[in-house]
Amino acid sequence: QPLQDIGGWLNEEMVDIFGDYARLMYQVFGDSVKDWITFNEPWVVCWLGYTGPNAPGINSPPEMPYQCGHTLLKAHAISYHIYDREFRATQNGRVGITLDSGWYEPATTQPADIQAAERALRFRHGWFGFPVFFGDYPAEMRTYIDQASLDEGRNTSRLPSFDAGWKFLLAGSTDFLGLNHYTTDMATNGNRGQPGWQGDQAVNTYKDPSWPGSGSSWLKVVPWGFRKLLNWIYDTYNRPEIMVTESGTSESYDAGLNDVDRQYYFTHYINNMLKAVVLDGVNVTAYTAWSLMDNFEWAQGYQERFGVHYVNFTDPARPRTPKASAGTLTRIFADNGFPPQA
Repeated sequence: QPLQDIGGWLNEEMVDIFGDYARLMYQVFGDSVKDWITFNEPWVVCWLGYTGPNAPGINSPPEMPYQCGHTLLKAHAISYHIYDREFRATQNGRVGITLDSGWYEPATTQPADIQAAERALRFRHGWFGFPVFFGDYPAEMRTYIDQASLDEGRNTSRLPSFDAGWKFLLAGSTDFLGLNHYTTDMATNGNRGQPGWQGDQAVNTYKDPSWPGSGSSWLKVVPWGFRKLLNWIYDTYNRPEIMVTESGTSESYDAGLNDVDRQYYFTHYINNMLKAVVLDGVNVTAYTAWSLMDNFEWAQGYQERFGVHYVNFTDPARPRTPKASAGTLTRIFADNGFPPQA
């Protein structure tokens, strides 16, 4: 709370504060921790945190999510270089970042819709991915937000700019890329909407009603989108190592132990990931299922269950019981995939 009291990620003092925190973590845990993730889901932190119900829960002016992201990216770069200068030679670890993104599928073969889907990916994943790999925001973000800012009568863009020094520090500031992926959207070209990340990109998105649902309104089960996103990331960022740090589906609070929908999800999403690896040559080195057990899910609290272990929230002891999907994952992991059936 004291950090939020000074402005949180809108205050650039957070860059050095976070750098000091990262240095302390490296000092204390660096002998045993070899893969570090500076930030998890900065899009969620900066967009949902400054426009929606997620912490800090601020319904902010449209420039604030971009300022949040700008500060957070600088903090990531500083933390990466602290490790590089002070700890890498003795600890032999690595530093990365985890970005969340769905896949955006063009709704038609019209060039405008194809461009809109690519623009949506660059506004979503590229907002943080392009600076970390290339040192600056995607050209599409720069063009669209700059023009919108001018049209609003502003003297400066709502999207801040990195100077040459920060571009240098950011470019290549990750040893691997963490990916959190759950679902897919259809995308069509649209008109600019209300000022802000969503309206700035001039893209309309929707879920195909034929896709299987889940316990979350935003999560439809679309396994083929996972393979496409992995290929897009690998091609866009010049073949990085990708570690899937979250992937899974939800059920309602009343769901029981026979979670057939989650079994379907993991079987088909992991299968599409393996297709990306074996058939497409994408370098994926880890898959982490979300989640080990039912837990507190952001603003939804305990109403949506993502776990492969059922938690009885009405029992003070909170007992955990494996669901059917725990067995599914155990088999897939033990077999390292899907061996041919005898």
